[in-house]
Amino acid sequence: MTVAGGPSAPAVLVSDLRKVYAGRAVVDGLSFRIETGSVFAILGPNGAGKTTTVEILEGYRHRDGGQVSVLGRDPATAGAELRGRVGLMLQGGGIYPQARPREILRLYARFYRHPRNPDELLEQAGLADVARTRYKVLSGGQKQRLGLALALLGRPELAILDEPTAGMDPAAKASTRELIATLRSEGTTVLLTTHELADVEQMADAIAIVDRGRIVAAGTPAELASGAAPRLRFRLERALDAPELAALGRALGGGTVRADRGPGAYLVDGLDSTPSLVLALAAWCAERGLLVAELRTTGATLEERYLALTAERVLDA
Repeated sequence: MTVAGGPSAPAVLVSDLRKVYAGRAVVDGLSFRIETGSVFAILGPNGAGKTTTVEILEGYRHRDGGQVSVLGRDPATAGAELRGRVGLMLQGGGIYPQARPREILRLYARFYRHPRNPDELLEQAGLADVARTRYKVLSGGQKQRLGLALALLGRPELAILDEPTAGMDPAAKASTRELIATLRSEGTTVLLTTHELADVEQMADAIAIVDRGRIVAAGTPAELASGAAPRLRFRLERALDAPELAALGRALGGGTVRADRGPGAYLVDGLDSTPSLVLALAAWCAERGLLVAELRTTGATLEERYLALTAERVLDA
């Protein structure tokens, strides 16, 4: 499966990528393209092949088959030529624990010909208040933001970000999303690997969901979410207890009613959204004097679509 792109040269082009460990294909024929200046997300459960794929794109790991082009070059042979053009944000450290964020950014800035201003980057990453705090006492979210700042320091053409908002509070996540949006507007290509589906819905132009080393779905967030049948969602004036939920399911014709997002919010699984279903729900609530505060038919969320596509994998794990 290939993510379709436009006529311009893509920032990343992967065709039939394969990697085998101990006779097992952990990456089994992946094909996708990442358009220049776009935000692309790779999703998938642990062990799906995401990390191996990214390591091959980085030039850190050799592939066993297929073709890979990163910024027009093969990462397996480009070496130092690509290092200055690709920014990497990796999980976990490698940073001297006694060093301070400002010291770290100023040191790394010397490795680039035209680096971003370290002090401006500290502000953008929300680290100005801890610029002189030792790395070892930074919070997990602050360490993440420093990792992001280091990835962007050299003005990369391609930024590969591994779980960029992990461990961040809501305000820091919002700030990071804004920074990534700014990168895109400046023409930087961004590749995300993340479990934060809210990040993907808000930031990604295109997504590839990987499972067992293969792409099982690809497209925009809206396209992937629309791949499931519409569901009936509703919100009542109060929450229902377990016996009431079971009784409502029977009254609707055997569907499953389960909690949705927010107090008193529910969705119906296993039944088509039809006028008769809406009528049955309204009648059941009327008999009990329950006010239906909200009623709508929507497609599945990206999270629901992702879980449906990877359900077999989760059950086997």
